[in-house]
Amino acid sequence: MAKKPLTRKPERPEPKTGSRGSNQASANHKPAKPPARAVTSGMEAEIQRIDKELIKLLNKRAAATTKLIEARPNPQEALFDPHADDNLWRWLESENQGPLPPSSVRGIFKELVSAARRKVKTVRVAYLGPPFSFTHLAAIERFGTWVDLIPVSTIAAVFEEVNRGNANYGLVPIENSTDGRVIDTLSEFQKLPLRICGEVQLAIHQNLMSRCPRGEITEIYSKPQALSQCRDWLARNMPQARQIEVTSTSTAAQLARDKPGAAAIASRQAAVEYGLQIVAEAIQDNANNVTRFAVIGDETSKSTGDDRTSVLLQIPHEPGSLADALQLFKKSKINLTWIESFPLRGPETGYLFFLDFEGHMSEARVKRTLEELEKGAVRMEVLGSYPRSEPVD
Repeated sequence: MAKKPLTRKPERPEPKTGSRGSNQASANHKPAKPPARAVTSGMEAEIQRIDKELIKLLNKRAAATTKLIEARPNPQEALFDPHADDNLWRWLESENQGPLPPSSVRGIFKELVSAARRKVKTVRVAYLGPPFSFTHLAAIERFGTWVDLIPVSTIAAVFEEVNRGNANYGLVPIENSTDGRVIDTLSEFQKLPLRICGEVQLAIHQNLMSRCPRGEITEIYSKPQALSQCRDWLARNMPQARQIEVTSTSTAAQLARDKPGAAAIASRQAAVEYGLQIVAEAIQDNANNVTRFAVIGDETSKSTGDDRTSVLLQIPHEPGSLADALQLFKKSKINLTWIESFPLRGPETGYLFFLDFEGHMSEARVKRTLEELEKGAVRMEVLGSYPRSEPVD
């Protein structure tokens, strides 16, 4: 049987230029990425466009704020309006979707409002200095940086600056959640006719800072209250270092900068200002360490529905007089939030009491209670009613 001839499959011709095979190869080839510089240039152009829009909007917002203040019947009230400020911070926090943290957004608007108010009038604020003390930070928190901030060396000097008219307001510490009352502040209220017209509650984070390593620290400087707030931590972690009291945390930071082997307990901002390294952060014994600062002036804040009233009270030095006074608050269902006592100065026997309670002195039940309280008092002064604030970190 004859064999069939073998047949060979025709060879596939080589694709010519421009053929389907060539087009398929091109389709499988990924296009080259644009150069990195081209991408960043596009992003930079977008950022610049956004920045231009932001500048326009920020200036427009500032101009509107200034115009609103000038249109008020009493522009002075708008220059210091803690209730309006706190409402703005709460609204911003509710509207902010990130990624910026609420504190950053708040900081931007705080400076914007502060600068807009300065267009109407420059406000002068005295505070317990020097700069970058915690009282300085509290002043910035309440007023921003577009006011004239005047550092003075003592609490008494803050009161004097305001009383003499050299400053519109003053900032002084009044109470700490670890150490309690600030006696120097409470004592000044019995000497001068000034009011509390606002408050700032600041979370206090104490930091150990120095220019040398922790093992080389032989002395630790700070003000007495700061050392007290870190007493346990220092005993456990720095028993070899001598603790030295100075007038302020900022003074301590200056000494730590200039003296070999020295460290300070102060704010993070003080470390930045004086070129110090933070050796240990947040060393306060109480994690919820908060200081309340009083804004002092000569004006009365309007009722907001969430207020605090402060009273200086002297009652007869006899049994039952304090119990009778406190019973008035229970009878009116007024929440008494703070009571401090300190001895009268001079030959007179007895005590002065500093009272804080919820409510505004214009409210009927508060007004009635104050009238009853005054009837049994040797001396009574309403130091002010003002909006309550929340602690700021």
